[in-house]
Amino acid sequence: MAASHPGSAVTGRADARPAPGGRAAEGGDRIVDSGDRAAGSTGGAGDGGPVRRVSRNGGGRAFWTVRRRDNLVGYLLVAPQLLGSLLFVLLPLGLVLWYSLHEWNVLAGTFEFVGGENYDKLLADANLREVLGGTALFSVGLVVLNLGLALVLAILLNQRLRGTTFFRTVFFSPVVVSLVAWTIVWQFLLQDDGGLNGLLAAAGVDGPNWLRGEGTAMLSVIVVQVLKNVGLNMVLFLAALQGVPAQLYEAAELDGAGAWTRFLRITVPLISPTILLTSIITVVGSLQVFAQIAVLTQGGPGMSTTVLVYYLYQQAFQFHHFGYGATLSVLLFAIVALLTVVQWRMRRRWVFNET
Repeated sequence: MAASHPGSAVTGRADARPAPGGRAAEGGDRIVDSGDRAAGSTGGAGDGGPVRRVSRNGGGRAFWTVRRRDNLVGYLLVAPQLLGSLLFVLLPLGLVLWYSLHEWNVLAGTFEFVGGENYDKLLADANLREVLGGTALFSVGLVVLNLGLALVLAILLNQRLRGTTFFRTVFFSPVVVSLVAWTIVWQFLLQDDGGLNGLLAAAGVDGPNWLRGEGTAMLSVIVVQVLKNVGLNMVLFLAALQGVPAQLYEAAELDGAGAWTRFLRITVPLISPTILLTSIITVVGSLQVFAQIAVLTQGGPGMSTTVLVYYLYQQAFQFHHFGYGATLSVLLFAIVALLTVVQWRMRRRWVFNET
């Protein structure tokens, strides 16, 4: 019997040195340089065994793994949005908080730290209650009229009737019109001798001065804003209605459910996520209205149409109280954030399929 020898085929050990090119003796592990093309393979029947990857710099895994490359691509894709949020959201918000603690007089060139004096002024402002009341009135009126009219239009235009495409275009077209141009046109229509009163005079009705009457100025601004943006919510509701299965209506009708019952028990629950979305968008937009007030009424008559954003503009850019204007901006941010959080938290009670 032949004696076994280290490295022989009998023992199956491979103590011999690897041959040039990174290949070990036959029967043992194949050691491959990290730069070799075969480094990622597991070895085959003719390769002499499994592969052990050895880097040229002394061992260890390669740095650019598949997972790290994928993470890098993900970070690069979100980098523009993240950078934009930092530069145009978080940084301005931080600067507003900083300015609210100072009194900045641009004309005199002074910038003094006053601490909480601007917030004390906010609490003692006699006009703030009237401004917040006007803001609440405008927001409630806009949200109720906008969402209600948008839902009614969406239901009507969801029917299979001739001409629905034309009316969808008509109601949506104001959304793409310039806001300032839209407001200027309505300013001429709502003047005392404007087009609307001309139509009323032709019918024998003496119309009021819509933009100068305390009882009609706020209503006029609300209606102009509703007609401008109702088409957007209408399209969103229309898309939601077209996603409701027709079989549910057919089954409910067979069970004897009327049109109103079908609307309350089927339509409203299934489109409730869209109602939540449109309500949040409309509420936030109503609190940020400015151009309509500036063009139509300039906050008048008196302060009947002065909303918080326009009051902020007056304090900062007309009266040059930039520190107090920044404090009003902080108040506006707090109100918008609070209402958004409340709406989002309440979704579990009325939004379908929310837990």
